[in-house]
Amino acid sequence: MLLIKETIDNIVAQTSQIILGKERQIRLVLTGLMARGHVLIEDIPGVGKTTLAHVLARILGLSFQRIQFTSDLLPADIIGVSIYDKEVGQFKFHVGPIFAQMVLADEINRATPKTQSALLEAMEEHQVTVEGQTRPLPAPFFVLATQNPLHQIGTFPLPESQLDRFMMRLALGYPDHETERALLKGKNRRDMISDLESSITVEDILEIQNAVPQVHVAEALIDYLQAILELSRQSPRYRTGLSPRAGLAIRQCAQAWALMAGRDHVIPEDVQSVLPSVIGHRLIAMTEQHNTQALVEQLIKEISIP
Repeated sequence: MLLIKETIDNIVAQTSQIILGKERQIRLVLTGLMARGHVLIEDIPGVGKTTLAHVLARILGLSFQRIQFTSDLLPADIIGVSIYDKEVGQFKFHVGPIFAQMVLADEINRATPKTQSALLEAMEEHQVTVEGQTRPLPAPFFVLATQNPLHQIGTFPLPESQLDRFMMRLALGYPDHETERALLKGKNRRDMISDLESSITVEDILEIQNAVPQVHVAEALIDYLQAILELSRQSPRYRTGLSPRAGLAIRQCAQAWALMAGRDHVIPEDVQSVLPSVIGHRLIAMTEQHNTQALVEQLIKEISIP
């Protein structure tokens, strides 16, 4: 357990040399990866979303593909297409960028819903079906998507089914005063990426992913999770409550967070650390006047810790 903690701490430290002042967000992204989920980063352009993806792919040693989502992007541009080969007299499938261990779906909500849906099977089943043939995706398979705020021009809101495929959603936000000063005085962050070296192997990542389900969750913690789920379903503040899939996501992320902290068991603080990122995009407020983030914080306060 301590070795895993040291490995994760090293990855976070390396990443933080380029993505300044965002250690918590970096840990949350790593939590999503180790819990075998996918992460959506929603924020305005220019705060480092794409740079974070490039940095992590480099440090984690994963094969990496970036898909720039636009309004004219087609599902075949993501999955791949069969092209007739004259030499062999048959169609040959050319894989698309989805066949990578880490996929950056950049500005995912600038594509049409039809194209967005091309990711559904890949994210849920870690495979794609083309022309009746199922093709497995590499392991680990991790989608890190970025999304612009919905009020910006040229965006298509992600359907609830697509949002639910993301285990976590988070924002990077503006840097604080001192961090931004260091950023302005420092080197170009993209130029620094080429100097990075992988500090973990793919086999190590798979081993950590396999260890996450082994982290102990006590009966009292299960009671705590169920209380959160039941309150979200009964409260008049929410249009819809949390689904069983959301409950599983909370548990898996809490297990990953605990393992990355060097523990073999989950404590309530682990649940509270990951909860806003796991349920913030799944809860729908009853009225537009309600702030979803504030509602999540209120939900945490209302449930007593066992």
